[in-house]
Amino acid sequence: MVEKSHTAGWFPHLYEPLRSLGERIADWFAPRSEASASPDFYQIDMELPGVKAKDIDVSIQDDSLVVKGEKRFKREKAGRTYYFTEREYGSFQRTFRLPADAANDNIDADFADGVLTIRVAKKAPKKSSEKKIKISSR
Repeated sequence: MVEKSHTAGWFPHLYEPLRSLGERIADWFAPRSEASASPDFYQIDMELPGVKAKDIDVSIQDDSLVVKGEKRFKREKAGRTYYFTEREYGSFQRTFRLPADAANDNIDADFADGVLTIRVAKKAPKKSSEKKIKISSR
């Protein structure tokens, strides 16, 4: 018969490598996103559960939309033994190349219920113009 204290002792040794690996992977994660378009704007929705609005930065760099942030690690360890975690923590960054008709100066963002919604207005289509070119003869 195996003593209970002996049996409980091997669990942390078995799961410790997995837990350490999970913590290293969780130092960086890429949030799930979706992009869509309507006649007037492009929209990007990004899932950021557990992230606070103050920890999110949205900017334009050249012709790309860059979303950076951090999901802060908070876990109470006192009195608990964790064998693994599937939760993601750490810094994240996503870059989205904007289409040529995106109005980089007309962007708004909203954060509610763990979802960041970014809307990028579309530029008004250029009017077609025609110009006659004079042909000279020699």
